Amino acid sequence: MEGYKQEFIRFMLECSVLKFGDFVTKSGRKTPFFINTGFYRTGGQLIRLGGYYAKAIKDHFGLDFDILFGPAYKGIPLSVAATMEISREYGKDIGYSSNRKEIKDHGDKGILLGTPIEEGSKVLIIEDVTTAGTSIAETMPILTERGAKCVGLCVSVDRQEKGKGEKSALKEIEEEYGIKTASIVTMSDVIEYLGNNEVDGKYVLDDALKKAISDYYDQYGLS
Repeated sequence: MEGYKQEFIRFMLECSVLKFGDFVTKSGRKTPFFINTGFYRTGGQLIRLGGYYAKAIKDHFGLDFDILFGPAYKGIPLSVAATMEISREYGKDIGYSSNRKEIKDHGDKGILLGTPIEEGSKVLIIEDVTTAGTSIAETMPILTERGAKCVGLCVSVDRQEKGKGEKSALKEIEEEYGIKTASIVTMSDVIEYLGNNEVDGKYVLDDALKKAISDYYDQYGLS
């Protein structure tokens, strides 16, 4: 596993973004782990997060695109942080753009903020964690009606579980919209790393938690 992926897993724990216990997802699934990117709350954390996204984006998609689009609301700081780090690390000045939930009718009017999306714009979407693909379904019409080309979707963690059907949410998005998807890490990466390495002098995944995760994937994991 690449070093930056190992660092990112530890970073998620450090920021309390990745937690283990008893949780319920929006879809009603009882899960032993939860990822909440709302816990990235400081400038320093966002700089580091932007750097991890920048590395993953370059590795999986390259830098031949014009705009990084972050769906409202969590995607807004993600798009800003990642474009800043892409510029700093790789010298490529990419625009950021996001949508508003409500159309503004004064000043900077319209549904978008940031870089305008125009005919022929190459756009990469950035998200936190995708489970149902709701924000992608809201984003794609915004891009297509402006004549933009979506080059893909990058998320922080691929949960690697069933979406609406028997395939993963990311795979469903790939097939429905004909775009590439990628993540900084997968839950397989997380489980492999934390199952074999101590964090702050102890193992995060004990036997009971390993069993709970295994049982969860027996029910919701991919075939």
